[in-house]
Parts: sequence; C-alpha cells; structure tokens
Amino acid sequence: MLEARDITVFRGERLVLDQVSLSLSAGEAMLLTGPNGAGKSTLMRVLAGLRKPDSGELLWQDRNVFSDRMAYAHNIAYLGHQDALKPGLTLKENLSVFSHGDSLDEAFESFDLRPLADTPVRLFSAGQKRRAALARVILAQAPLWLLDEPSLGLDVHSVDRLGEALRNHRQKGGMIIVTTHVPLPLEDVRHLTLSGVPADEWTGEFTVA
Repeated sequence: MLEARDITVFRGERLVLDQVSLSLSAGEAMLLTGPNGAGKSTLMRVLAGLRKPDSGELLWQDRNVFSDRMAYAHNIAYLGHQDALKPGLTLKENLSVFSHGDSLDEAFESFDLRPLADTPVRLFSAGQKRRAALARVILAQAPLWLLDEPSLGLDVHSVDRLGEALRNHRQKGGMIIVTTHVPLPLEDVRHLTLSGVPADEWTGEFTVA
C-alpha cells in the first residue's frame, strides 16, 4: 500500500503542493489531473522518491520511503516526460539494461516493438520512443507504476495497447498513478485533482464507439 499524508512542497517561496494526501492499494489506479503548473509532475517525483517533501509523509507498506530510498526504488517504475533511452544503443540493447536477464518478449509484444528491436533509438520517432519507454516500465516488474503523461506522442492504436498493459498490471495486483490531459483507457479509476479544479470537469471515462 502507498500512502501520502499532507505532502507540502515549496519551489523557492511558491507553494506548489499544499497538504496533498492519497492512498492506493493493490489493483487500484488513480488519475491525477489539473492545469499546467498545478504540481502534478512535482507530486509524481515525490511519489517516486526523487524529491523529498518540505513537510508530510510518504509511506510504502507503512514504512517511511525516505528512510530507505533504495529499498523503495525496487518497488516502483517511474516514467517522466523524458523517455530515458540511450540514443546510440538499439532498442534491444536499451531494454536489456532493465530486463535483469529476463525475456524481452512481453515488452516487445505489449507495444508492438519487435520490428524495431535492432534499430538504434536515435532513429525513432517520438511515438516509438514513448512506446519503448513504456516497455521499460513493464520490464521493471514493479508493483507501483508512476506514469507522467504516458500517452505523449502515441497514436490511437498505441493508446489501446497502453490500456491493455494497464489492465494486465492491475489484474496482477499492481497499482498505477497516472497524470494526463487526455482520456485514457482506465476503468474503475480514482481521481485526485490538484489546484482547485472541480472534479466534475474531468470524468476520466474512455468510451469505445
């Protein structure tokens, strides 16, 4: 279980997050929304253990995350706005770094990447890089996925594949927190809206015609 209690973050003298609290259990997903500058990415970095809050607590299985960040890091897969891929390596070489010696088959199949396995990442389009970064998330085999705008650059077909990956992860007991400005294929999702945006302005529903 992940629990954040009264997370407060300042950037200089500006209050970015004001006593934000949330909790998430196995199989649950949370959609984090709000306008640009609302602190969504900052909160995600706090939840990833990359930024210590100015006040408040972040707990994983009832233990303070910041008392042992390295132990916590094994439980999360974090995808930020940068894809974190080495452009001079092929896709297979990039993903092998995160595979711990395991097969790459599921990651390749999940985002239709097998035809690109031996292609240097520097030749990828923005959408191909994002699919590769999402494959890296799958390879982490971490119970908690923190995905900051995961659909950036993805076409409709790839968004469908993302939805399938999200469903599979939750069915295995995984947890997901995701930020987005566009609808995502996430069912039965909880909501946290930052910066005073009314929750009813975003339904989070994904409708298939």
